[in-house]
Parts: sequence; structure tokens; C-alpha cells
Amino acid sequence: MKTKTVSLTLATVFSVSTVLFLLSACSTAQVNQTLGGINDILNTTTKPTDSEVGSGLKEALIKGISTGAASASKVDGYFKNTKIKIPFPPEVQKVETKLRQIGLGKEVDKFVLQLNRGAEDAAKSAKPIFVTAIKSLTLKDVWSILKGKDDAATNFLKRTTTAQLRAKFKPVIGNSLDKVNATKYYGNLVNTYNKIPLVQKVNPDLNDYATTKAIDGLFVLIAKEEKNIRKNPIARTTDLLKKVFSQQDS
Repeated sequence: MKTKTVSLTLATVFSVSTVLFLLSACSTAQVNQTLGGINDILNTTTKPTDSEVGSGLKEALIKGISTGAASASKVDGYFKNTKIKIPFPPEVQKVETKLRQIGLGKEVDKFVLQLNRGAEDAAKSAKPIFVTAIKSLTLKDVWSILKGKDDAATNFLKRTTTAQLRAKFKPVIGNSLDKVNATKYYGNLVNTYNKIPLVQKVNPDLNDYATTKAIDGLFVLIAKEEKNIRKNPIARTTDLLKKVFSQQDS
């Protein structure tokens, strides 16, 4: 036993000496980067407890949600993001086409802008709704998500919170649409269209459409952040995140 311990100690000393020798030829930035990598390894060698796994995953999800919601709620967060921009309602695409044909293209564009402004405004209220859902995750859910695909957490949230999100988010986005006059613009456009001779009148639920698209957009952003944390060690900004997601990498 003593011989084994001595050998291990000598090997450790040799390894450290070798690292220090190699680092002596590196720049300060390279040294810091290498030492940071060594610290990451040391921090993740101990298998996390179930409690740490739960806390770590929830921390990661809340981080992703915070980033996603902040991105969506800023000006042009939806409007200038081609992945989540809300277009004219597709079920009444003929309305947009006809209005553009009669010279109301600018009014249609103005409505689409205000529609996205409504979603951006409503996104400010999304975070606490998601956080509440995350805190209800069971240990079984946590392990399933941790060992799942890149969007496992996002899909879990979709399955378990969409109905609740719609119920809470719909009045929020309704108020937001009214706040930026999107509802008024839409009503004016539909009324104008309905006055055109021989067209079939339309009156779809704008609030329901905007709610669905706004929630879908948030999930797109959350999925992006989830994938980033899973794939990019640099995105794991705390020791707990590094420790927990090292289990995913193993």
C-alpha cells in the first residue's frame, strides 16, 4: 500500500511539474485558459448528488429562459428575427394578398410590425410563468432531461406547460396587442377587406393566433439556449452547471 501511494504521489508531482514546464512557454492568456481547464476537470470529477443534478438543471433552464425572454422582449426581438417573426395570419393570407393588390401594402406591413411589437411586449411577462413550471420538475424528469436530446428540456416544457402558458399568456398578449394598436389595425384591415365586393368575409381570432406564435417563438429561443449549454462548456457559467453537465458528457 505504501509503495502504491508513493508511486501515485511521484506520478502526480511529475504531472504537475510537466504542466508547469509546458506553461512556462505559454502566454499569460494561454496559461489562464489551461489552468481554467484543469479547474473544470477537478470540479467535475465528483459525481453530483441527485439534489445537485436537480438544482443544476433547473438553474440551466432558468438561465436559458431568462436569455430567451430577454431576447424576445427587446425591440425587434421578434420582428427582426426570421426564426420567430410573426407573419400575417396564414389562414387569412388571401386578405393580405388582396389588400396589397388594392394598394394597402403599407398598412399590411404596419400591422405585421405592430403584431410583433405586441409579442415583444408580452414576452416580458413570460419568464415567471416558465420558472414556476421548471420548479415543479421531479427528480425523474430531471434525469430524463439531462440524458435526453439537445432539446429534451424544451420539449418537456412544451408538453407540460403549453396549456397553462396559453391560459396565462393570452390575456397578457391581448393587452399588449391593444397597447400597440395591433388589434385596431387588424380590425381596420379585415373590415376593409370584408367591404370588397364578392369576397368571403373573414373574422379570425387575432389574439389566439398571436398567443400561439408568441409562445412558439419563445420555445425556439429557449431550445437554442438549451443546446448551447449542453454543447458549449463555456456557457456553463457556474461550478454547479459544469459538474452537472459533465454527467451528460460522460
